[in-house]
Amino acid sequence: MKEAYIVNSVRTPGCRRGKGAFATTRPEDLLKTAINGLMERTPEIEKKDVEDILVGCAFPEAEQGLNIGRVIAQIADFPDSTCGATVNRFCSSGLEAIALQAMRIMAGYCEVAIGGGLESMTIVPMGGNLPRPHPEQVLKSPDVYISMGMTAENVANRYKITREMQDEFGYHSQMKATAAQKYGRYKEIIPTPAVRFKEKDGMTVKETFIQDFDDGVRASTTLEGLGKLRPAFAAMGSVTAGNSSQTTDGAACSLVMSGDAVKKYGVKPIAKLVCYTVAGCRPDEMGVGPAYAIPKLLKMTGKKVEDIDIWEVNEAFASQCIYCLQQIGLYEKRDLWLSDSDKRIINVNGGAIALGHPLGCTGAKLCAQLMTEMRERGAKFGVESMCIGGGMGAAALFELCD
Repeated sequence: MKEAYIVNSVRTPGCRRGKGAFATTRPEDLLKTAINGLMERTPEIEKKDVEDILVGCAFPEAEQGLNIGRVIAQIADFPDSTCGATVNRFCSSGLEAIALQAMRIMAGYCEVAIGGGLESMTIVPMGGNLPRPHPEQVLKSPDVYISMGMTAENVANRYKITREMQDEFGYHSQMKATAAQKYGRYKEIIPTPAVRFKEKDGMTVKETFIQDFDDGVRASTTLEGLGKLRPAFAAMGSVTAGNSSQTTDGAACSLVMSGDAVKKYGVKPIAKLVCYTVAGCRPDEMGVGPAYAIPKLLKMTGKKVEDIDIWEVNEAFASQCIYCLQQIGLYEKRDLWLSDSDKRIINVNGGAIALGHPLGCTGAKLCAQLMTEMRERGAKFGVESMCIGGGMGAAALFELCD
């Protein structure tokens, strides 16, 4: 079996749904910028060399529908020979796309491919434009359709994740992201053209500007302020906007190549994708998915928690992320995730609570962030993991190339 390498990995900024910089920017244009930026950062590879583009999207409809994988190949001026497809595994869609391209390469079906993710949560609403749950299934077992916010409340209640724990975790996510912005640590970001519409002389005019930072980071966050926020999903709950991920617009992608292609084109890869796996859990506590997927991944690869040098565990909600870290023995080791610790290896530059969770994009976005930090730190092994709506978890192991 061949080996599959991440040669380059990039993302657009993540911007707030409805109020952020990308609220009136079409999702195809976000993905176009990410893919073209990826190619520009890998000048050894021409667009004609890319055989296939696979795009993860949680709600692949409207502007991000019509098989966005093939559509984007045309929009981004790849030749007709470059194919494309779309994949949906909800919150893991972007990582699924990267992993599927890696699997194709390992099987010898492909040599050079792009895997990525996309989501405009402003333009395509959560749940899609016309959700149609099966009526009999809803009566029999509605949990697969349950609000992810309510699953976060279930996790908090069942596993005694207190409001104070959640707010503290959210605070440190914001502080880590604030420091990362201040010191320019998001080197994977591609400055992205965005559009807005303004009234001028009685006419609506279109303006274009460049967005080069995640606009949801709140540097002024305090524990006191977080404590004043009202519960978002249950009247007596503990899950709030301050300890939950932001709904976000964004795109990200990775260039995946075989060992033979790496040698042929003379490129230096960042890391090898060693293994990817998914694991199921109860739909009404879908956030615990990483607590199942990470141990499964480690068992498959013969690794221990102690072998992993850096982690990206998606912060869909503080409650579920805390529980998952507890289950693998990392939450209690506070210096591994606190913002003021120089030993931190978990979500080192902040997570989705600060940076946003653009659903289908997140898996590809976290890959880009992980690749940047593995390279910067010389971290040998990195793990990316997330929970998935409907009751699943996903996890991938990457090994830094020498």
